[in-house]
Amino acid sequence: MSLLQVISFFLTWAGCWLPIAILLAIARGWQIGTLEPAQKLPLLGSLYLLAPIILWIASLITNSSFRDYGLVWNFAILRSLSVGLAIGVLSLIILFAIQTILGWVKWQKISAQQITSVVLPTLALALWVSATEELIFRGFVLTQLQQDYTLAIAAIGSSVIFAVLHLVWEQRETVPQLFGLWLMGIVLVLARLVDGGSLGLAWGLHSGWVWAIASIDTAGILTYTGKAPEWVTGKYGKPLAGMLGIFLLLATGGILWLSGNC
Repeated sequence: MSLLQVISFFLTWAGCWLPIAILLAIARGWQIGTLEPAQKLPLLGSLYLLAPIILWIASLITNSSFRDYGLVWNFAILRSLSVGLAIGVLSLIILFAIQTILGWVKWQKISAQQITSVVLPTLALALWVSATEELIFRGFVLTQLQQDYTLAIAAIGSSVIFAVLHLVWEQRETVPQLFGLWLMGIVLVLARLVDGGSLGLAWGLHSGWVWAIASIDTAGILTYTGKAPEWVTGKYGKPLAGMLGIFLLLATGGILWLSGNC
C-alpha cells in the first residue's frame, strides 16, 4: 500500500507538471531533447514549486503532515541546517584541498565581485532545491515506505528512487553517478535519524554539497589536470562518479554514525 502511495505521488506530480513544461517549452521555442543547462532551470523551478502543493494533498490523503516527514519550523531545525551546511562545505574543501596538493586539479583566479555574484544566488538555489528533495525523499517517501517495510529497506528504496529520478534531467553525466547518488541518499537518511527524525541536518548537508559543487561549476574556476584517472576524481568532473567522492560520503556517514552512538 505504501509503495502504491509513493508511485501515485510521483505520477500525480509529473502529470500536473507536464502541461506546464510543455507550455513553457512552446512559449520559449525550446526543443525538449536539446535543452541547455540554463534552459532546464525554469523547468526545474516549475517542477519544484509544484512539489509542496502535491505533497500537501498527499499528506491529507494519507492522514499525515509535514511534521511527520521531519519538517518542523523551529530554532532546532535551523541549527541543524547550519551544522549540516558547514559539514557539507568543509568536506568538499578537504576533498579539493587534497586533490590540489596532489596536483590533480588547478584553480583559476576570480575577482571577489565574481565570487559574490555566483555564491549568493547559488546558495539560495541550493537551499531551495535541497529542501524540496529532502522533504520528498527523506521525508515523504522514507516515511511512507517505513509503514510496510523495515527501516533498512525503506532507506535503500527511497535512495534508489532518489538516484534514478536524477536521470530525468541528465542521462550521460548522471549514469556514472548513480551509485554515488544512491549512497548520498543513504547518508542523508542517516542524517535524519541522527537528528532525531528532523530533516534539518540532512537538508544542511545536501545544501552544502550542492552549493559548493554548483558554485565551482558555475564560476568555472576548477579544472582537472589529468594526472589522476577519472575513476578516482570522478567521470565528467563529477565527484560522485569517482572513488574520492564515494570515500567522502562514506567518511561523512561514518562520522554521523559515530555521533549518533555517542
